[in-house]
Amino acid sequence: MRIGTGRLALIALPAEALGAIAEGRMDLAGARAGCDLSGFPAEEREIARIRLADLALDPEYLPWSLRAICLKPELRCVGHFNFHSRPDPAYLRDLAPGAVELGYYILPEFRRRGLAEEAARAMMDWAADSHGVRRFVVSISPANAASVAMARKLGFARIGGHLDEVDGYEDILAKDYDPGHQPKP
Repeated sequence: MRIGTGRLALIALPAEALGAIAEGRMDLAGARAGCDLSGFPAEEREIARIRLADLALDPEYLPWSLRAICLKPELRCVGHFNFHSRPDPAYLRDLAPGAVELGYYILPEFRRRGLAEEAARAMMDWAADSHGVRRFVVSISPANAASVAMARKLGFARIGGHLDEVDGYEDILAKDYDPGHQPKP
């Protein structure tokens, strides 16, 4: 399951790849995913553990789960993208009914090149075009100026805030999908 852009392949990571990432077995993870995951940072392995547990509870979550963000044509991993759940999770219903929350990470040496924005646009297009999702949410620390700027560029606006157990205070931003959007060829 790949979603492509001009520069990127967004590759869904199957359970076998997630388990190998969690264990630090990047060669095996890459073999299972069909891309070069050797640069997947050790400090980001926890997300693989979390998404593996989510898949164990809901195998239908796979297309929404963790994806490697890979540069074409070599398919070298430069980050990851995921939706935190399938659309319309209970935790978002009061604030953003029908929405899905997204998250992303780009390796430091690949930041400031528009890769996170390109990946986010492609994944939101996929969710809207394939599954009818019309609202997206991100949770970002106000101190993360780069992510706040990217979210605003994508059309996200603050709708609330919350205290994350791990990350501290985060603003919650939402974007309504433009139904007049034309899918890219």
